[in-house]
Amino acid sequence: MSSPTAAPPTPAHLKRVVAASLVGTTIEWYDFFLYGSAAALVFNRLFFPGSDPLVGTLLSFLTYAVGFAARPLGALVFGHYGDRLGRKRLLVLSLLLMGGATFAIGLLPTHATIGSAAPVLLTVLRLVQGFALGGEWGGAVLLVSEHGDAERRGFWASWPQTGAPAGQLLATGVLAALTALLSDAAFTSWGWRVPFLLSGVLVLVGLWIRLSVDESPVFKAALERAEARRAEAARTGARAVAERTPLVDVVRYHWREVLVAMGARMAENISYYVITAFILVYATTHAGLSRQSALNAVLLASAVHFVVIPLWGALSDRVGRRPVYLVGAVGMGAWMFPFFALIDRGGFGSLLLAVTVGLVLHGAMYAPQAAFFAEMFATRMRYSGASIGAQFASVAAGAPAPLIATALLAEYGGSTPISLYVIASALLTVVAVVCARETRSRDLGEQDAVPGEGQGETKSKEAEGVEGVEAEGRGRPVGGR
Repeated sequence: MSSPTAAPPTPAHLKRVVAASLVGTTIEWYDFFLYGSAAALVFNRLFFPGSDPLVGTLLSFLTYAVGFAARPLGALVFGHYGDRLGRKRLLVLSLLLMGGATFAIGLLPTHATIGSAAPVLLTVLRLVQGFALGGEWGGAVLLVSEHGDAERRGFWASWPQTGAPAGQLLATGVLAALTALLSDAAFTSWGWRVPFLLSGVLVLVGLWIRLSVDESPVFKAALERAEARRAEAARTGARAVAERTPLVDVVRYHWREVLVAMGARMAENISYYVITAFILVYATTHAGLSRQSALNAVLLASAVHFVVIPLWGALSDRVGRRPVYLVGAVGMGAWMFPFFALIDRGGFGSLLLAVTVGLVLHGAMYAPQAAFFAEMFATRMRYSGASIGAQFASVAAGAPAPLIATALLAEYGGSTPISLYVIASALLTVVAVVCARETRSRDLGEQDAVPGEGQGETKSKEAEGVEGVEAEGRGRPVGGR
């Protein structure tokens, strides 16, 4: 029985797919980061009044962390249906959920209007944001990864990753413009709502672009193979094998890869939120810099971050995913003490240098991550595996990072414990990546070259027979490494 194969996409179509993923992830991250910036700047006064300013900030960051708690649930739900129904449909849904929740935050009454119901509603909307983002990332990077080829997959798959700095750039830029044009009273009264309401317009643009692309050819070919196997089983009278959920196969056959992905995410996730979210607190309350200076530093550094991510991705195509990732993890750990020392000097130039170098090193981890995680898993469980590995780590990494950093600052009054916190995460990431296997040359559409059961065996299709064919159809990998 021959297996259908997917025709390689034309360069024009591949660029359209990349654009659709990039625009979608930019909007999703704009919405997500906008909340983080607002949590550091105004939410402590609007939704948690009456507290000590630093305590109010801690409570504000706690609602920020709640969004991360919903991301694993989003990864499970979107991964399950994304592996069964396709990547494109779930990406449209994630964009609608994220945009709707963000727009609703812009309309939300504050504590002064409805009392304690305000932070409760804010938390609920934050949960919806986290749920949507938990499903967005895996689908966006897989849609690009599965359209391209192994030779330049790291480069093309890194473009959806630039949605993070692009969203950060857009969110910080809008907030910086508003804080520059409006007085503190006007910004606190109504100005903070404007960037949240703008999300509605951005979502319409993102939907228009995202609906214009095709489903992943690798996924469509996998569906065709599954249909062909079912038809063959019906023709020969063979016993039909019930299709298990992708999550079951991920846990059974890919648990090592999930652990590697989670470990690899620790330094990348923690360092990013310390550099971009906590820095707004540290620079203004400890280093004596203005809110405008902190926002401008993150704004300019995010522009550099956007540029270097595809460069790191292209380098991972030449030397491998692991070496580039290790450069970022080791570099981030080494940079933490100089990072805070520069900020403590008090000048805008020093602050900008600290944040920019930090984000360049972060890009060395973030750029190859999309292709690296996608290449770890078989097609029919790839959405689930990549999403679970990435998003479950975010609960322990990015979710509490600003909260932990703020608490350490309040307790010790200095940056040393925060630096040690990031360095410890970098060591964990180095261990995880060293334990991983290089995936750079893996063909995502090759049935017999997908990660196996972790033992390194290689089985031929003929040797496995009908049982092996049916197993691959329900998501089970049939080949060794």
